[in-house]
Amino acid sequence: MIPPSAEALAALKSVLGEGGWTDDPTEIAPWLIEWRNRWTGYTPLMLTPRSTEQVAAAVRVCAEHRIAIVPQGGDTGLVGGQIPFGEVLLSTRKLRAIRDVTPLDDAMTVEAGLTLAEAQQAAAAADRMFPLSLAAEGTATIGGVISTNAGGTAVIRYGVMRDLVLGLEAVLPDGEVFHGLKRLRKDNTGYDLKQLLIGAEGTLGVVTAATLKLFPVMRSRATAMVGLDSPRAAIELLARAKAETGGGVEAFELMKRIGMEFVLANISDTREPLESTPPWYVLIELVSGEPGAAGAAMERLLSHAFETGLITDAVLAQNDAQRAAFWKVREEQSAAQKPEGGGWKHDVSVPVSRIADFLEEAAAAVERFHPGARVSAFGHVGDGNIHYDVLCPTGGDRPAFLARWAEGSQIVHDIVARYDGSISAEHGLGRLKTEEARRYKSPLEIRAMQAVRSALDPHRIMNPGVLF
Repeated sequence: MIPPSAEALAALKSVLGEGGWTDDPTEIAPWLIEWRNRWTGYTPLMLTPRSTEQVAAAVRVCAEHRIAIVPQGGDTGLVGGQIPFGEVLLSTRKLRAIRDVTPLDDAMTVEAGLTLAEAQQAAAAADRMFPLSLAAEGTATIGGVISTNAGGTAVIRYGVMRDLVLGLEAVLPDGEVFHGLKRLRKDNTGYDLKQLLIGAEGTLGVVTAATLKLFPVMRSRATAMVGLDSPRAAIELLARAKAETGGGVEAFELMKRIGMEFVLANISDTREPLESTPPWYVLIELVSGEPGAAGAAMERLLSHAFETGLITDAVLAQNDAQRAAFWKVREEQSAAQKPEGGGWKHDVSVPVSRIADFLEEAAAAVERFHPGARVSAFGHVGDGNIHYDVLCPTGGDRPAFLARWAEGSQIVHDIVARYDGSISAEHGLGRLKTEEARRYKSPLEIRAMQAVRSALDPHRIMNPGVLF
């Protein structure tokens, strides 16, 4: 990559003006490190535009001078797609306006730098709900979760980010603005350009604003932590929950006992959620528009599950504090692994009906490949997304273990592929998985993706290190 010229950098500084850029290494440094510390990048300049017009002006300069750009939101990505390596870093975090909320349309339009938590709060203020929820929601931005097509904990009921976006505004690689902020649920007039931008990881343009779907606020909610003997029991419980509630399951999160042990040992203010210590846990959340109905449905579900031996233990949250405690042990599963020395991370999905088969086969394969490796499997089993993390054996040689990441991951991913799954369920490919994806994507798929990218970004200035 040819470094930007002094003339090009001066032009970028000029169009953004004071407060719209920094080349101070101290200010830039926190935005160059990926959360897991796997990548530490570098950039000659960080752009911090405050409007769509400024983003467009900056991208036009980059296009004219063939300057490569890496767009970045909250820097919570886990596959390195937001980290620059010589490219100019364009941060959207100053694009923070809530442009409008229209309850009658069940929609709101917000800018890309608003955090997910702030978007949820804006919806709640209008007596509506924006349902996307994930552990990093206090930092992750709307532009980032759109660009990575994030999923989170409520996909089973509301879908992934792709299902929650009605319209988009984005600056394309030539600096032209795509004005696609519609509130329409139906628009059958050709290619849906916003869908190209969703999940594109910043390779087709910079998302600057989005119109999001809102939903009615649920009037009752019930949360339970359940113990069971196997993932197969969990899948059967999920099917029963969906059938008995008529679609009232909002979250269904699976956790292995070892992950719970990591949380209890390494995360403060956590405690055993059950009196027993089962090999597997499920966090279930049911919702209803009718006051009190979710709690009654949960009691019926758990009663039947106990009677048939499907579950071994359960606790129904009695208040918001207990509910928060249940969610904390789920949301801290990744963070709790850091003191254990890290490991091989896999964000995969398989059909829900094959989850138990995948977990059994992968566990046996990992043990054969690296005896004693500790597998922490958890995730959104309701939509087939499992975070399958393999940690170094206790007291093992961590550098030697991490050196086998690529080989070990291929073993796991090959099993995923045999079950018609995906090697990236919700974080994208980024720098971590782009080359590996060639093993699993068909030549036709790769050619089509390259053709789309070449048409919109012929000089490949947008996030050039990711997506083929």
